[in-house]
Amino acid sequence: MAKKNVLEFRAMKQRQERIAVLTAYDASCAAALVRAGIDVILVGDSLGNVVQGHDTTLPVTLDEMVYHTQCVRRGAPEAFVIADLPFMSDSSPAITLEHAGRLMKQGGAQMVKLEGGAHQVRNVELLTSHSIPVCGHLGLLPQSVHKLGGYRVQGRDDAGAASILADAQALERAGADMLVLECVPSALAAQMQQAVAIPIIGIGAGPACDGQVLVLYDMLGLTSGKRPKFSRDFLANAHGIQEALENYVKAVKAGTFPALEHSFN
Repeated sequence: MAKKNVLEFRAMKQRQERIAVLTAYDASCAAALVRAGIDVILVGDSLGNVVQGHDTTLPVTLDEMVYHTQCVRRGAPEAFVIADLPFMSDSSPAITLEHAGRLMKQGGAQMVKLEGGAHQVRNVELLTSHSIPVCGHLGLLPQSVHKLGGYRVQGRDDAGAASILADAQALERAGADMLVLECVPSALAAQMQQAVAIPIIGIGAGPACDGQVLVLYDMLGLTSGKRPKFSRDFLANAHGIQEALENYVKAVKAGTFPALEHSFN
């Protein structure tokens, strides 16, 4: 797999070539994703749910994120790896810079992801001024689940949609190179895809995004309880995990995933 970078992802958006992203938390899964042709591996704080068994991502620590990013980097040295800044690790610009630096220097990430819009502008500006690529995260914010009142679709009303769009444009102006957009109506995601030049990676945001991401355990049907509406069990019709991963990449690239049943109005 040829190494990719932030400039290549922008070029992929311009070429309308979809970007395939999956989460991973260990070396073996990371290596399997590389064999499947994945474009980006996200070391998500979703490990709090699917690896550690927590109800939310909030208990995940920075040390744990560094550790799992190291594991992924060792398993996939040729991959482009994004690592999440966990809850309260971005509480001020100075703290955010220190913690993002650890994810890159110790963990081996090539980009860090943080949740939130306008209030993150100063953090993004400082990180980018220190040559740290940033991926924003808008829509449903798992680290804000208690404030949001649960895992709910965001941006369904005019005011909410306008706020998310304004946040995306503010993050882009601040220097963000990519954006994850979670659980918003498909129409809003399509509008945002045209409004910003940076790639938008959707999860429950419909088919118009520049790429798609899923939690690895969800797309393999391993998540306990009800699988999210925006996910699909790619293992169900595959002969093993490796084929399931390859089928996911192919479906994202071909634009057959997500379909209408994986999207919100």
